[in-house]
Amino acid sequence: MQHLDDIEKKARTALDKKALFGADLDLAGYDRSLVPHKYLADDEMCALPEEDRKRLLMSGLDVTGKGRGGTYVQKDTTVIHCHSMQDGVEVMPVKTALEKHDWVKDYFWKLASADQDKYTASAALELHDGYVIRALPGSKSIYPIQACLYIEKENLQQNVHNLIVVEEGAELHIITGCATAPNMKRGVHVGISEFFVKKNAKLSFTMIHNWAEEMDVRPRSVARVEEGGVFINNYICMKPVRSIQMYPVTYLAGEGATAMFYSIIVGAPGSNFDVGGRMILQKPGCRAEIVQRAISNGADVMNRGHLIGEATGIKAHLECKGLLLNGGSIDSIPQLSAYAEGVDMSHEAAVGKVAQEEIHYLMSRGLSEQEAVSTIVRGFLNIDIKGLPPMLKAEIDKAIDTSNKDAL
Repeated sequence: MQHLDDIEKKARTALDKKALFGADLDLAGYDRSLVPHKYLADDEMCALPEEDRKRLLMSGLDVTGKGRGGTYVQKDTTVIHCHSMQDGVEVMPVKTALEKHDWVKDYFWKLASADQDKYTASAALELHDGYVIRALPGSKSIYPIQACLYIEKENLQQNVHNLIVVEEGAELHIITGCATAPNMKRGVHVGISEFFVKKNAKLSFTMIHNWAEEMDVRPRSVARVEEGGVFINNYICMKPVRSIQMYPVTYLAGEGATAMFYSIIVGAPGSNFDVGGRMILQKPGCRAEIVQRAISNGADVMNRGHLIGEATGIKAHLECKGLLLNGGSIDSIPQLSAYAEGVDMSHEAAVGKVAQEEIHYLMSRGLSEQEAVSTIVRGFLNIDIKGLPPMLKAEIDKAIDTSNKDAL
């Protein structure tokens, strides 16, 4: 209890504290009251309205559970479905986990800080729920676990806190989607996520955002990777949204730890993105890579990336590339900081537009102008994400291809 009391005290000091980056939001105008929903069995999930099922599928969640090792679904403030079908993998709501398992308190608010800003403070003081996904020592994930945070209620501020723990020698793959109901327009999502990748463990975590046009989104994520651990973090957002501000931080805390962050963003007119990531390489032999692809269709996009080398023998690369199609703006801010001899760190940044000669060449091969542009854009968005199982890579490619058709 003392740990939770300390978190509350810290949070109360930051209720008015603005975020370091991104547009500031006045949270006072949003509803944070509990929204009850019925818990759904497997067959009831399949009976959801077609439009809801489509929105969920666009966020990576298949209501049939086919090709998945477990499912977590939260609608507004209520968990409506949660189970694991995979030996060695636990999936449970975070509120339930805190009540039933003492070990959860060893991870809850241990990496993220409740007093970071007004958003973390709000999540700490008025937590709705969130998920705990834990891979037990030595377990190997066959199918990815799927999770979805869904908002149906208009003008809701959804506060969630997620814990992902991959124990020593385990391997875990997660697809998590965030989405809104077809008729929902305005709201705020505040999501705290803490990742613990233990010695020689591997985690691939793919997040797909499918929000409403007037949604404001404030994720706050921190990861810690121990000796020989691997953390692959994929982020995809290709749908209209009012604003997203996030800056995930990863600590490579053990020798030979590796982290790779890949993001794909297509910004619609009026959308504002302030996104990026920071990786701190703390031990010899650590490896890190940040690859960002952003397309502006009239959005304002700020791409930030920061690599910090604190030990000898580390290797890290940062790549920020942007493509302007129909106005808007793209700013790229790559940053490297070295505090030890023998580091190998590099970055490249580029912002441009679709070259007319490339369009003309493809048109000469029989494509229409629209088909030519779409082909070029698809190639621009193609990122070689290393270390993914074929099934998960196919899911990501499908999400990008489908969203690409809608966005362009």
